[in-house]
Amino acid sequence: QVQLVESGGGLVQAGGSLRLSCAASGSIFSLNTMAWYRQAPGKQRELVAAITSGGSANYADSVKGRFTISRDNAKNTVYLQMNSLKPEDTAVYYCGANLRSTWYTTEGNYWGQGTQVTVSS
Repeated sequence: QVQLVESGGGLVQAGGSLRLSCAASGSIFSLNTMAWYRQAPGKQRELVAAITSGGSANYADSVKGRFTISRDNAKNTVYLQMNSLKPEDTAVYYCGANLRSTWYTTEGNYWGQGTQVTVSS
């Protein structure tokens, strides 16, 4: 059983900052790419940022220069530092991870339950 638990969402004024965390736990043999997605009301879920196990990161154009993704492999945790937040960043943010739970299973994608981020103008 694998769980991804997010934390750190909340309400912040435009221009402010938030830091999201997502910890993976349970049966984890190898943890590959971890990522943050977001879904605003009435919109499709979109990739915000992703980071490989080696630390290579990529970002959506809309957040480049404002958001930073990082991870602590020893803690199976990924972070998203969000600065200069805008009202259009308001969404439910989801953590995703690609991993193998045991040496004999194939890779699978897992999701957290989501955390709300609201940016007021």
